[in-house]
Amino acid sequence: MAKLVECVPNFSEGRNKEVIDAIAGAISATEGCSLLDVDPGASTNRTVYTFVGPPQAVVEGALNAARAAFAIIDMAKHTVYLYGEAAQSENRRSLPTIRAGEYEALPEKLRKSEWAPDFGPATFVASWGATVTGARKFLIAYNVNLLSTKEQAHRIALDIREQGRGKDQPGRFKKVQGIGWYLEESSVAQVSTNILDFELTPLHAVYEEICRDARELNLPVVGSQIVGLIPLKAMLDCADFYVQKEKLFIVEEEHKVRLVISKLGLDSLGPFIPKERIIEYMVEANQDEGRLVSLSLQQFVRSVGARTAAPGGGSVSAAIAAMGAALGCMVGQMTYGKRQFEAVDGIMRRLIPPFHQAMNDLLLIVDADSTAFNSYMAALKMPRSTADDIKRREEAQQEGLKKAVGVPLSLAEKVAALWPVLQDMVRYGNVACKSDAQVAAKALETAVWGAYYNIIINLKDITDQSFKCAVSNDTMLQRNCRTR
Repeated sequence: MAKLVECVPNFSEGRNKEVIDAIAGAISATEGCSLLDVDPGASTNRTVYTFVGPPQAVVEGALNAARAAFAIIDMAKHTVYLYGEAAQSENRRSLPTIRAGEYEALPEKLRKSEWAPDFGPATFVASWGATVTGARKFLIAYNVNLLSTKEQAHRIALDIREQGRGKDQPGRFKKVQGIGWYLEESSVAQVSTNILDFELTPLHAVYEEICRDARELNLPVVGSQIVGLIPLKAMLDCADFYVQKEKLFIVEEEHKVRLVISKLGLDSLGPFIPKERIIEYMVEANQDEGRLVSLSLQQFVRSVGARTAAPGGGSVSAAIAAMGAALGCMVGQMTYGKRQFEAVDGIMRRLIPPFHQAMNDLLLIVDADSTAFNSYMAALKMPRSTADDIKRREEAQQEGLKKAVGVPLSLAEKVAALWPVLQDMVRYGNVACKSDAQVAAKALETAVWGAYYNIIINLKDITDQSFKCAVSNDTMLQRNCRTR
């Protein structure tokens, strides 16, 4: 899964539509950034923007937004404080501490050495004020519904939140904030939480603990609610918990998401539509256009046959590998759950997931290969007027070549892991699918050979000898691509 970063900048303009739209336009125009939401507040005169993308793209998007604001507000100087995970001193980790006194207290604050900004001059600029920049894990706003009073919900919240009931009575979960309240429009109380690090304290842990406390108080739990967006990994981690707990067999991502919606009752107060609530799905919807894997088979084949260098052999190899893995998965699916093969159900539960995972991973390589090639071609077009230009161009070329080697190498590694699994699938799988397994083997073999030749053709132009030796001496590559 590609790494995504969410950025939620707040700009002190919530009334002037031209300013709001200009900042939004600067974000949207940044390659790789998906603008998900623009929320202006006239009463607070502040607009909150939400956008996501790969790390470097998000950095550029944030800078472009700031540049747009700079030009429109016509500020001359910029004062920046870092907080949260970006803080350079412990006393600045808390945003409320930095914001204490608000805008009105800033001139006096800037006169104190302990409040010298992390970036920019310690000078008050009335037209701009200050910028506060922080980093944190993705925050999940998660509420569990109870048929209870506000006070009962708050009692549970005090026990589970990190702050607990005070310094001497800490709560059970790290990185969890919590409060109890009553939702008049739905006639339910809620234990309302902010999960600040879902990898440390996962969604299911919070839900299960609240359910346990509710049972002790004889209070019914009637579903739960995600407020805003949620990362796909948080949903899949939750699904994996219930799959293991109840010894289920689920491999399809869509089914895992549906399991979580059902187990947590995420649709109890309104529809939970994954494409509108899971952040990766929203990004995919915005970026599907132009992706090779989003093309129809006919379109993909024709794009390969066009007068362009990409997509080429690397993308085709990845597509063939994905088809080979898919066939292996199919053989397992055509065996599992059938009465005549029920003796090997346990074996199929072990063999199907590696093929299913490889199928999805290899699909990503279809586009990754073309992207790597295009980055190298872009480096060739860089200016070379000065010595610095030439150096930057050569560095970009070498980086592009390493990517062009790394992508097919990862393909070969993924296919190498499938050979023992395929052997077992042939041994225990549905005999009626013998020809499908044979095609799977040949497809995977062809894909590895394609990857091998893509590695060789790009490796020869790499000047980093240690990198070349490491790839050339890769035992996995030698074992899977041995000359016959």
